[in-house]
Amino acid sequence: MARYRGPKAKIARRFNDPIFGPSKALQKKAYPPGQHGRGRRRKQSEYAIQLMEKQKAKYTYGVLERQFANLFDKASRKEGITGTVLLQLLESRLDNLVYRLGIAPTRRAARQLVTHKHITVNGQLVNIPSFQTKVGDVIAIRERSKSLEAITNSLATRGGKRLPWMEWDNTLLAGKMIALPQRDEIPENIQEQLIVELYSK
Repeated sequence: MARYRGPKAKIARRFNDPIFGPSKALQKKAYPPGQHGRGRRRKQSEYAIQLMEKQKAKYTYGVLERQFANLFDKASRKEGITGTVLLQLLESRLDNLVYRLGIAPTRRAARQLVTHKHITVNGQLVNIPSFQTKVGDVIAIRERSKSLEAITNSLATRGGKRLPWMEWDNTLLAGKMIALPQRDEIPENIQEQLIVELYSK
């Protein structure tokens, strides 16, 4: 189960976007990392801009290169706008939905909850963060994990910030995706068309 384990602040500064959550480093140093970060930078090529957008999407959702390429291939074979379908597939990942439902404060924390067997899908224990959920699947907290401090704290602080394409039952501590999100309902600052252009070369 490979994942990115490197420095988060450096990545956030590279993209000038708090993709791993609020970052003090980004506020103090609002320029790219490295000794030439503050200096004059040459104009980026079209390819470099497209590549940066793909890297940003990968880091945001915690997906590595091969997984991302497979998801793009799957999106390109589905009906609809490829870029939007790609984002819908990324949003349908189990770790992302655990984060979106407010069960975990970050996607990294959500991934850990899934791998440590605290989450069920339709009553069945699932410990694969990349598990693709479908519309109507019920994502719940395992009975013996409902009192975990990390989960209760996250629900208390993030509980009221859910997106319109999902619903949450506070008594059962379970939620589900009631529809695939439209592009304007996905808050991530990603220009998916640049990713499509990169892969179509």
